[in-house]
Amino acid sequence: MIDSLIDSSDVAIPIHAVDPDGLETLLDSLGETEAAWARSTGFDAAAGAVTIIADAKGVIGRVLFGLGRADSRRRAALITGKLPAILPQGDYQFVTELPDPALGALGWALGNYRFERYKTNASPVPRLVVPAGVDAGRARSMARAIHMVRDLVNTPANDLGPAEISDAIHTLGARFGATVSEIVGRDLISASLPMIHAVGRAADADRAPRLVDLVWGNTAHPKVTLVGKGVTFDTGGLDIKPSSSMLLMKKDMGGAANLMGLAHMIMDAKLPVRLRLLVPTVENSISGPAFRPGDVLRSRAGVTVEIGNTDAEGRLILADALALAAEENPALLVDLATLTGAARVALGPEIPAIFTHDEGLAADLARHAEERADPLWRLPLWAPYESMIDSKIADINNAGTGGFAGSITAALFLDRFVPKSIPWIHGDIYAWNPSGKPGRPEGGEAQTIRALFSLIQERFGAA
Repeated sequence: MIDSLIDSSDVAIPIHAVDPDGLETLLDSLGETEAAWARSTGFDAAAGAVTIIADAKGVIGRVLFGLGRADSRRRAALITGKLPAILPQGDYQFVTELPDPALGALGWALGNYRFERYKTNASPVPRLVVPAGVDAGRARSMARAIHMVRDLVNTPANDLGPAEISDAIHTLGARFGATVSEIVGRDLISASLPMIHAVGRAADADRAPRLVDLVWGNTAHPKVTLVGKGVTFDTGGLDIKPSSSMLLMKKDMGGAANLMGLAHMIMDAKLPVRLRLLVPTVENSISGPAFRPGDVLRSRAGVTVEIGNTDAEGRLILADALALAAEENPALLVDLATLTGAARVALGPEIPAIFTHDEGLAADLARHAEERADPLWRLPLWAPYESMIDSKIADINNAGTGGFAGSITAALFLDRFVPKSIPWIHGDIYAWNPSGKPGRPEGGEAQTIRALFSLIQERFGAA
């Protein structure tokens, strides 16, 4: 990625961030010509408004940037992310105070994101002097982690299969001195991970299913375990998706990518935890060995699962990985997955659905989400809906009946594999921006991980 946050610059162009109430005071402080120019352009300090003012030499002398009113619903937390898409290459510096300088710096860095793996020439980006009082190292680390998430989600499936997910985790582990191992192909069966194998066994040999296991940190520290859904492409299996529903299925590994980003943040910050990242990664393909509707699979936990729909495959691979994770009785267990369309119908693309039995954990996570401008919303693990995933011939069915509450029944399915004694968070995320907004360009996205990092830092940050 390109680091667009710098510590200092002798040629930084000043940016005046201003809200409508402070606009006249700012204009009065400028020269008469500059103020007249700003007024003539109609600059009103509305959220995201930009006016560029040239100096006497005809080059950019200063930039006026509108914050909008503090109570405006359009005042986005990462609004500074709009500037890199407008300003030309160069160094810039805010000379007025931002409402939240740390989010302002992060918004700039995230607005500078470009997915240029397949472009011949990289685009130059404007750079920002990190505002005073902001931890520059932390801002860069968070931006790098989120850029990595976006790159992984944006990469098409022909270049990102289970083996490439594994390679990316090995690279991440090597950077921070973590240990990485994996179980591949039929070895998953002997390792008692049969559902991961069943979902991925129809793919070509070079895309064999696998479980990748990263471990980092002092074993004496609290165990924090992350489990990410890594379906690198989802055809739907024999319950094949229509072509329109398949177009974005390269992003079905978004849960794995996001938790790789969270692992990056945790390791880079050297938090005093024993971190484990488990990524079951498969391609849900169609061939002779494909698992079938009506099959009954036996899980690692011993729970038998009737396959009501092969397109509900993510919960199958997560179930085996969650059962494995639970055997260590971690102090916190988090899974993220691009799991259901039902969550998107309920909450849209920007608000992930979060499930947990732990009221204190839910309240803490909601607080951190609000503070970090990383939205999420808790949905209930509504026990009466468990009847929707009953099976007449097995312990449970992987697809709910009746067409209702799909995100809840998927979460209830996973709940069968996590003991109630373990603090557990399940996130049903989209991992994608359907359209560009400040700091959030169209394409792959990191969701919930800034809030989760803040939560983990608060709970376990003291050595």
